[in-house]
Amino acid sequence: MNNTEKGSKAYLFSIVLVAVLGGLLFGYDTAVISGAEKGLQAFFMGASDFTYTDAWHGITSSSALIGCIIGSAISGFFASRFGRKNSLFMAGIMFFLSALGSYWPEFLFFDYGKPTYSLLIAFNFYRVLGGVGVGLASAICPMYIAEIAPSNIRGTLVSWNQFAIIFGQLVVYFVNFLILGDNINPVIKAVEGVNQILNPGEAAWTIETGWRLMFVSEAVPAGLFTLLVLLVPETPRYLAMVGKDEKALFVLSRINGLTQAKAILQDIKATAEEKTEKLFTYGWTVIFVGIMLSVFQQAVGINAVLYFAPRIFESMGMGNPMIQTVFMGVVNILFTLLAIFTVERLGRKPLLIWGSIGMAIGAFGVALSNAVTGLPAIVPVVSIMIYSASFMFSWGPICWVLIAEIFPNTIRGGAVAIAVAFQWIFNFIVSSTFLPMYNMSAGDMGVKFGHMFVYGLYGVICVIAAVFVWKMVPETKGKTLEDMTRLWKKHK
Repeated sequence: MNNTEKGSKAYLFSIVLVAVLGGLLFGYDTAVISGAEKGLQAFFMGASDFTYTDAWHGITSSSALIGCIIGSAISGFFASRFGRKNSLFMAGIMFFLSALGSYWPEFLFFDYGKPTYSLLIAFNFYRVLGGVGVGLASAICPMYIAEIAPSNIRGTLVSWNQFAIIFGQLVVYFVNFLILGDNINPVIKAVEGVNQILNPGEAAWTIETGWRLMFVSEAVPAGLFTLLVLLVPETPRYLAMVGKDEKALFVLSRINGLTQAKAILQDIKATAEEKTEKLFTYGWTVIFVGIMLSVFQQAVGINAVLYFAPRIFESMGMGNPMIQTVFMGVVNILFTLLAIFTVERLGRKPLLIWGSIGMAIGAFGVALSNAVTGLPAIVPVVSIMIYSASFMFSWGPICWVLIAEIFPNTIRGGAVAIAVAFQWIFNFIVSSTFLPMYNMSAGDMGVKFGHMFVYGLYGVICVIAAVFVWKMVPETKGKTLEDMTRLWKKHK
């Protein structure tokens, strides 16, 4: 009896692992700037035709985020027009070209090693291009996994994508560390209002070469991902929607066995009669739920905490902030694994609700530590860990699972695109507003007022998120994607 007759878990897992590699690239690309930004800043400070200010550096460091918003916004069009597989392939190409272009932005048009305003624009173009790849991958990778996976393990497999994102961030931190080696980062300080490099000689290698190698390191996993995507099949849901029933049945048979595949295909066809259904065919509620899941995932403030973790731990007076940050990264990995192993047993809604409550407790703990004097420094540190861990077993992976699951087949591409675009928009809003709020001063509290306010705000948002999930979000555990189509038909 061949695999087409009985199905193959090994085949399923091999396909999913390729898609998960897209999640790893998502994490890798967004975090690579953390190690490269100091050398990059010092390099462009050497330009003679313009002044590379802190504002310019902020734009350059976050330029990939612009691409993320664009990529997620167009992901629905790509997924529906070109298919899930081809869209992932295009994302891989963008990752690869971005890695090479960020390494050598002078290619064809500029003198190597000579910083200019035009070169800065070229560099940012390549970073935006990589961001478009991230935006595509962030929307389509969980969609691809959800449409491939059987309903009984779909949540677990989609959760792998979140694990891969976090793992990709940790991988690039380690890679950047190895590339830097015994070399020194430039020390940049404002002298009479003008940024200056205090150790240009000692940091020469980092300024000239180090940041380039960090960016180009992404070409290895990006190239591997692009090649492997060519070997995986298109999703059976998409194949059925474009009338390729025989190919859809073949893929389903290899995963589920022939008998079950025929039943699944029949179910898919019953809910995918119209490929071009309008976005609001099933009413506004399903779109609203998807958008708000994305909004809350970012509005609870997690990325601000992750991006500025060293600064936060330093303000708490806890030894070496980098050690605390690494420890938090390990905690994040462990609690993401907890979600992977419990999502099918406990369900999506309970994990989100309990995660929201845990995050609220952690956030209010940090706020209280700043409002009350004399508390040990360990209190806010433990509170931050509770906050971060609670996110990692709930909103981190489960939001992606639900976004991939809740939308009907015929509008999934467009609906996921809108939801993920909102996620990146609120990522930008939260990340850009955190420091101004964090550094607010008031009365006798000084900057501690800002520390208290921002975490108190995130705690309140966490409570609202828990209520939203309780009242509005349907449980998708054990349901097929076609079941979700029928559910929303009843509610429209």
